[in-house]
Formats: sequence, C-alpha cells, structure tokens
Amino acid sequence: MGRVQGKVALVTGGASGIGLSASVLMAKEGAKVVIADLNEKEAKDAAEMIKNQGGEAIGIFLDAGKEESIRNAIETTVESFGTITVLVNNVGLTNLHKDLDVVNLDLDEWDRLMNVNLKSVLLGSRFAIPHMIKAGGGSIINTASMAGLTGDSTRSAYGASKAAVVNLTRYIASQYGKDHIRCNGVAPGLILTPAAQNNMPQAVLDIFAKFNALPYHGEADDIGYTVLFLASDESKFITGQTIQVEGGHYMANPSISDFNDYLAKSQS
Repeated sequence: MGRVQGKVALVTGGASGIGLSASVLMAKEGAKVVIADLNEKEAKDAAEMIKNQGGEAIGIFLDAGKEESIRNAIETTVESFGTITVLVNNVGLTNLHKDLDVVNLDLDEWDRLMNVNLKSVLLGSRFAIPHMIKAGGGSIINTASMAGLTGDSTRSAYGASKAAVVNLTRYIASQYGKDHIRCNGVAPGLILTPAAQNNMPQAVLDIFAKFNALPYHGEADDIGYTVLFLASDESKFITGQTIQVEGGHYMANPSISDFNDYLAKSQS
C-alpha cells in the first residue's frame, strides 16, 4: 500500500476499461484521483465506488476534443486537491467503418482522430506541466497503442495518431526532464476491456490468441498496473519510454505460429 501516496492524478477517459483500472489502482495505493470522461455519470459512479472503498476521488465531465474542456479538467483537479502530479492521457477513439486504408479512409475522420487521440495529449500536458513544475515534478503517462508501432491493413489514422503519441512522449520527456517531470507511454495490444469483448467476434479473438506468445489475452489491470508503476517513484529513472504490454504478440517472426503448425503436421 502507499505506492503513490500523496500524489494527485487526473485520468482522462477514466470511467471504464483501462482508465478505470488505473484510477482504482492508484486510489488504492494512496493517490487522490480525478476521473474525467465524456460520460459524466459513469465518471461520478466510478469516483463513488472508489470512495466507498476508502479512496479519494471525484468524477467530472471531459470532452477531449475541446481545448477548453481539457483546460477545465486540469484546473478542476488543482482546485479540488491543490495540485496535479500525475496525468494519464488515456482518451482514444477508433472507427472501423471510416478509418480504412490510406486510399479509402474518410478525411474528416482523420482530422477527428488526430484531434482527440493526439491533440488532447498535447493539450493535457501543456496545461498540466506548469502546475507540475510548481509542485516540484510529476509523471505524465500517455496511452499509445501497438498500432502506433506496427503497420496494419486498416485504421491508418488511428495508427498514425498513436505513432505521434509515442514520439510526443519523447519530446515532452526531453523538454521537461530537468523540471523533474517524467513522461512515458504504454502501448497495449489487444486488451479484453468490456468494449473489446462486446465488439469483437470470437473468431477475431482467436486470431489474436494464435499469435500471442502467452496463452491468454490481456486484461485492463495489466495496463492499469503498468500505469501505477509509471506514476510511482519506483519508475523515477524511466522517462521517454513506451512500454509494450501486448503478451508478446508483436515481438516474434510472424511466421512462427504457422511454422510450428507445419512441423507438427510433418511429424505426425
């Protein structure tokens, strides 16, 4: 207990999935948490759950596509708890129907994803950093994606926006390290959040499982614990990094699974 005792954290997109896991885990370990989400009711419900478990939290509205809403979330955090020392930029959008290959993707969707997935990280950091400097330092944690580190047949805008998040993470770390501000990213693979479970057919989940090095899928807490580590002083000498939390799905030669099948059949 107490791994982030005394820290004040704002988690965007914190009402469900990865954001909720990070919020709950940090609150259990002593942080005061502001949960900001487009779904204000779910944000407030999540904060109430944390308080019922003995933690400190509030839930607020956030539209990550609007600059003033992001500024208000930072200011509300500071007004409520006196400062901000941890910022988790966790909001991210994707659209499988409009975000296609480069020739066919919807250009308005490209602009929307860049605004929400990338610009919100810039703005959240921009508004939080002056407060962190006054507080003597802080930790910014950006939710990237393995889509930002690899290529794919679709979701071009999403992948490009997350790749930009990875490099923006390095820039923030480079520019503000001397102010005792660390900035790191987390790149999840397929994580079985409620959204993933509700929207992915079993056949798609099976495809991902085939190429995982581990024999199971990731869960929200796998990312939440990584965020907790990066928020804590346990990671005080880590900055500018994007930690891949993806079950080994992307680390190996992609032919290994099929080659193992071939060997098994040839030996039978």
